[in-house]
Amino acid sequence: MQTRSTIAVALLLAGSALVLPTVAAGQVAGIEPAWLTAKPRPALSTDPKRLPTREEALSAAEYVASAQIASMVNNPIPLSTGGALDHLSSNWVSAAFYVGAARLARVSDKPEMLRFLTNVAEHYNYALRGARSGVTMLNADDIAIGDLYQELYARRGQEGTLLPLRQRLDWQVPHLNRPTDDGPLIWWWCDALFMAPPVLARMSAITGDPKYLIAAGREWQRTAARLWVPQDRLFLRDERFKGRTEANGKPIYWSRGNGWVLAGLARWLESLPADFANRGFYVDRFKTLAGRIAELQRPDGLWPASLLAPDAYPEAETSGSAFFVYGLAWGINHGLLDRAAYLPHVRKGWAALNRQVLPSGLLGAAQKTGDQPVRTRPEETGPYASGAYVLAAIEIADLGGKVQTLPEAEPARDTTEVIAATTPVPPPPKTVVGAEEIARREAEMKAVRALSYDPAALKRPSEIEMLPLPPVEQLKPRAVARFAPDRLDDLLWENDRVAHRIYGPALEAKEPPSGSGIDVWAKRVRYPFMDRQLKFPNYHVDRGEGLDFYDVGRSRGGGGLGVWYDNKLWTSRNFADHKIIETGGDTARFSVTYKPWPVDVVRKVWETREFALPLGSHFTRMRSTLSSDTKEPLTVAIGIAKKSTPNGKGFVTRSREQGRMTFWGSEDPGHGALGFAILADPAMVVGFVEDAENYLMLLRVEPGKPFTYYMGSAWNRGGNFATREAWERHVAEQKMAF
Repeated sequence: MQTRSTIAVALLLAGSALVLPTVAAGQVAGIEPAWLTAKPRPALSTDPKRLPTREEALSAAEYVASAQIASMVNNPIPLSTGGALDHLSSNWVSAAFYVGAARLARVSDKPEMLRFLTNVAEHYNYALRGARSGVTMLNADDIAIGDLYQELYARRGQEGTLLPLRQRLDWQVPHLNRPTDDGPLIWWWCDALFMAPPVLARMSAITGDPKYLIAAGREWQRTAARLWVPQDRLFLRDERFKGRTEANGKPIYWSRGNGWVLAGLARWLESLPADFANRGFYVDRFKTLAGRIAELQRPDGLWPASLLAPDAYPEAETSGSAFFVYGLAWGINHGLLDRAAYLPHVRKGWAALNRQVLPSGLLGAAQKTGDQPVRTRPEETGPYASGAYVLAAIEIADLGGKVQTLPEAEPARDTTEVIAATTPVPPPPKTVVGAEEIARREAEMKAVRALSYDPAALKRPSEIEMLPLPPVEQLKPRAVARFAPDRLDDLLWENDRVAHRIYGPALEAKEPPSGSGIDVWAKRVRYPFMDRQLKFPNYHVDRGEGLDFYDVGRSRGGGGLGVWYDNKLWTSRNFADHKIIETGGDTARFSVTYKPWPVDVVRKVWETREFALPLGSHFTRMRSTLSSDTKEPLTVAIGIAKKSTPNGKGFVTRSREQGRMTFWGSEDPGHGALGFAILADPAMVVGFVEDAENYLMLLRVEPGKPFTYYMGSAWNRGGNFATREAWERHVAEQKMAF
């Protein structure tokens, strides 16, 4: 097989026929001649004692894939794709084939595969079925085509290819993240574990936002708890099969259902980070299921439709078997399965599959769509079976190479030439006839290109890209403070644990009523990341290092202050002036001033405050001096914003004796939970109150006399404090100097 650069040369040599393919009489526009017939039949390996060469395995994959494409494009494309079985469609039947075809297009030296897949995605506008109800919006089967869109995005970086899918997954995340495990499952049938979880995990890998992976993991665990049978080491198709048996008295374990799970686990693990909290569970489940599957292989190399009742279904069945061969070969290639123990099963299964490849090039003896074992005829086929065969062939092609690491990297970006040559270009309108009209059309298209706003040309960051790593010299942990006029006068500070900002004069003018609350960011890396995150138009998206998902609004945020008078909080606007004192080393230090603000009609106050954040700490030390036009003592209120999510209002604790107030927010379905703390001199604390927006600690303060307090924060996905209890213990252990 040739490299991608070789493909680019071949495509350019092929010329305009690839960019604007001609349409023969009677041929549907957009259907290319190369797709209409299968490639010549290669010699298919049917010797179970011999491992095929890489070239043999990939030639078999190309042959079956081309036959499946020919079968699809020679059938009329239906308007409604839900029940389409042999046609090009956006349903799971075809999507399972696209998964295999997309992997084959990575290693193939022939452009037809990628052009076909691109045309499919373009035909469906990168969209998904199921918009008519909440149930169908959550249907895992309709998410399966998302793998195709993710593959095209990974190779091309075109945002629009991913946006509809991401919008659907964003809608799903709160449901997948629901706090209870009782009630109906979203992925209530085991097939779903192939269709949706790999797409969600891959979305996290592509975007750097772990919310998709975390949400998918929760539902995966719920599904496994209901459908996995430990004593049999197999999955039920769904809960209807609990207690149901075959004629021999054995439970019904559907071959293809367990094939979906084994193959789905392989694809899930390809995107699962090496440090993912429950990774060991999935690796163990993959190994356990693979071991059981190997035990149940028949002497002929295939597996029965009902895994524990081989005599009830003695005929060949390939759709489950192809996924088993893929999963076992994948496990060997990735070092999860012992090569000596499992390779004989792979060879025997591959030889058996090849004996079922029909003269048409399609994989025969594929059980029809359904939900349980049934009798299968030799001539029955299905795109999902072809997709499983192609996946198996690709893994078999790799069996002669080195063990592959997990997680797998996304494919490299295509060259501009490959993208141009494998992307369909609509033919000009039929009215464009003659040299004069052709020239006018070209001038029009040139004007469109020249006058259009192009974010890529302007080097605007993509909404869905991961945050790229900074240069090596900037990976060192350090405490930094920066005034950001490019961000409407924000003042940013962060160390290796936490990140914060307050708002300046430019934002006050642009977005009233912004104020002096303290913004708390979620951070998981040890080096500074705020500047790079803020370069994206939407910095509220987790791109792998953290994000700002905390809405300060008019509240005190994570430690802002005000004056409590007449049962009301009186606060300043944004800071007026600033001074960076120390940055880039062991401590970030700066000061700000706030203009006078009224306390009812009885007085005015103004403030100067110094901030200091050392490395290794979750706490910023603040030394405030409040001045006033009267000499009476002030009751200063230091606040933490009240925040709630669909999962609740969070937990607040207060101790006047210790000068402590903590708040642990409820779990945000997409981003996790934040913890907060205020620490002050107990001798100054006079009580606690609340208003509509804040929990408040009250301190008695003399005007003109500096006082010190600390604000702290933590994120349960930041690597230090995963629970409220852990955060509260840490806060209680702090011994601060006031």
